[in-house]
Formats: sequence, structure tokens, C-alpha cells
Amino acid sequence: MLPQLPDGFTALITGASGGIGSALVDALLDEPRLARLHAISRRPVVRDDERLTPHTLDLATEQGLEALGKALDGQPLHLVINAMGMLHDETDGIAPEKKLDDLDAVALGRLLHVNAVTPALLLKTLTPSLKGHHTALIGSLSARVGSIDDNRLGGWYAYRASKAAHNMLMKTASVELRRLNPNACLLCLHPGTTDTALSAPFQSRVPEGKLFTPSFVAERLLAVMSERLPSDTGEFRDWNDQPIAW
Repeated sequence: MLPQLPDGFTALITGASGGIGSALVDALLDEPRLARLHAISRRPVVRDDERLTPHTLDLATEQGLEALGKALDGQPLHLVINAMGMLHDETDGIAPEKKLDDLDAVALGRLLHVNAVTPALLLKTLTPSLKGHHTALIGSLSARVGSIDDNRLGGWYAYRASKAAHNMLMKTASVELRRLNPNACLLCLHPGTTDTALSAPFQSRVPEGKLFTPSFVAERLLAVMSERLPSDTGEFRDWNDQPIAW
């Protein structure tokens, strides 16, 4: 797994208490070459492993990003996986839109902030840890519905738009990061429909065999990242290592 990373590599996972994030934490802790894993989430992440450093932070806030930057203090990161994301919030009445009449400015702004703005500001915060000449492999979870070319069903305005914005921000950041670190590789990754709280209200529509367990998705995402080189930076790929049209 991840042969391009050095022995004693340092990793960081955001959304580490969520379904995919938690599975990624477990998968990385199974890797003997791992030296340190920073697990970032709004809820505590607990494992019986001294290599784990949990940070209970809300990265959607300026205070959370500032606290993360101070905690890392520019130490090199070899692997970063952003597993944050939002599709719905029953408490606030946010759900995927079926038609234009369903559009709401507050909901649209919130999804854009969580799914696009926050991952970009995360990269800004992590830049001191990513620049240099060390291997820096970064994956940020996107979604196939963020593909403009692949949009044939319509609906889900806010989620589609937020993931499309995410992809543009990550693609743009990949250009700059390559100048800051020639060994950096930044990817947008579609995990497929995963059996998590994010997809729970919509799982009845998923074709048989296409609802994946978090552990399977974590394994596949790490396998896809294991095949990447710095020359692949800026790509958009799915869990099966297939390219996705922007």
C-alpha cells in the first residue's frame, strides 16, 4: 500500500469520525510503515495506537483551521485525505433539491462552504506542511455528480454545484502545489455510494452490488492513490481507478 511514501510517513485524515474517514484511519493504522496519523474530526477519534494523534476540531470554522495549523507547525505531511462532506441535514431541513423551486440560498451556501470552500482553506492551512521536496500525496473526496459533463438527470443543485466547485478549486491548487513541491500529487476521488449516514436516505435507489462498505471504499481509495505519480496531479478518478470527465 502506498509504495511511493517513505518509511515512517506522516498522514492526516479529515472527517475521521465519519464512515469513510474512520475506515481510512483503521486501514492506515494497519500499515506498519506509518509513523504518525493526525485524525481530524468534530467528534473524538479513539484507537489504542500510540501513532494516532486525534484533533477534535471543526475545520469549517476559522478557529478550527487556525488550531490545526498551530498543532502541525509546518511539520511535513506525506499523505493527506480529505473525507469531509455534506449532502443533507435533517435538523436544518436541508435535502437534495428535485427542482428549481426547491432552491434555498442558505442551504446552497452551506453546502458550498462545507464541500468546496473548506477543503480549499484546508489546503491553504496545510501548505507549510506540503511544500518542499518530500512526497506529498493528497486526495480529496468528490462525487461523480460533480461532473458537469456527466449531468444528465438534473436535480441535486447544491450538492452538484458544491462538488463541481470543489473540483475546480482542487484542480487549481494542484497547479500551484506542483510549483511548491515537485513531488506533490493532488487528486479528486469519487468513492462510490458508500453505506454511511450521508447516503442513508437514498440507498433504496442504489442498484444491487453498488452500495459499498466503508472498509471496501477505504481499501479502494488507497489502492487508487497507490498507483499515482506526481505527473498524475490534478486528476479526477473513481474508486475503480477510472477517470471521470470534469
